[in-house]
Amino acid sequence: MPDWEEAAAAAADDARRAAATAGGPSAELLGAFLPELARACDTGRRLDAAALAGFRALGARAADEAVPLRALIDLYLSAAWRAWRQLPAVGQDDPEAIRAAGEVVLHAIDDAVAAIADGHETARRTALLLEESNRREFVDDLLEGTGDPAALLSRAERYGLDLTGTHAVAVIRGAAPVSDTSPLLSQTASALTAMAATDFLITTRHRRMIAILPTPGLVTALPRGAGDRVGVGRSHRGVASVALSYRDALDALDLAERLGLTDPVVHAEHLLVYRVLTRDREAMRDLIDAVLTPLETARGGAGPLLDTLDAYFATGGNTTATAARLHLSVRAITYRLHRIRDLTGHDPAAPADRFVLQTALLGARALGPGPS
Repeated sequence: MPDWEEAAAAAADDARRAAATAGGPSAELLGAFLPELARACDTGRRLDAAALAGFRALGARAADEAVPLRALIDLYLSAAWRAWRQLPAVGQDDPEAIRAAGEVVLHAIDDAVAAIADGHETARRTALLLEESNRREFVDDLLEGTGDPAALLSRAERYGLDLTGTHAVAVIRGAAPVSDTSPLLSQTASALTAMAATDFLITTRHRRMIAILPTPGLVTALPRGAGDRVGVGRSHRGVASVALSYRDALDALDLAERLGLTDPVVHAEHLLVYRVLTRDREAMRDLIDAVLTPLETARGGAGPLLDTLDAYFATGGNTTATAARLHLSVRAITYRLHRIRDLTGHDPAAPADRFVLQTALLGARALGPGPS
């Protein structure tokens, strides 16, 4: 055995003892590093493809074992300088021999460390992609309510969710699309953590941010940009809670848009009356057609009269306040109210007729475009 190989074997033993004492990565992750240094020093050749492939595999193994790359590189460099001290050329008086040995060894070290770093980083990227794919699949199953409930419970624990409790979902529809790399996600998580919140998950879906919260009250911690709107679902308990609340939140956003609401945060529980009104869509359409469609025959169309009804109901049936709200005279408002009565057969000033008119008006908003 050449002197350098003997030195490498001794250095390997030294490295194993040092690694065990320091409590760092196992010296087994060195693989054939020191023998390869010996071969390179003996032949003057750089590491071949097979050796580099072996080091890439060791780097991947270290990543799988959660060994930090910095600690892995330190293991290799420490083993190298321990071996260097035992290099026969170092003990000679020939500077040229020392220089030549140093160049070969440094090249070999550089190649080996580059290979383990490449293997480590590749394995980490692969693991991250797999984790991202698994997380996305979990989020989709959770929000859609698909998948085995028992499996969802187990998978949820991995992401810090206890699906046996109550949850509410907030959907943030922003002026700009949100991606998984958006800083908004980390900002939201930090804001919730600052409120000592636990059992939450921040994610994205269809370019919107989704916040799964243990209570709707935490929606106040969600950072919002100008023009953003938040739909908040009702709280539900159990494995299906997230899917139910998610649908609530989406419905709240859609209803708020159709109703022309200006509140930046809309709660599904505050819009339940509209869900009741639209549960029987055919019956509601019949009511709208019977009550509001006749207003289309008015001069100027139904729009001004519908605006008058809206303002009249909003002010509690106060004609003077309605006039001020619409910047019209009381006489003009009175004329419009009489015109509504004549066209629809329902008097806005009569309690029973007012209920019919207001129900039809709310139903028309909830269902979408109606008379104009």
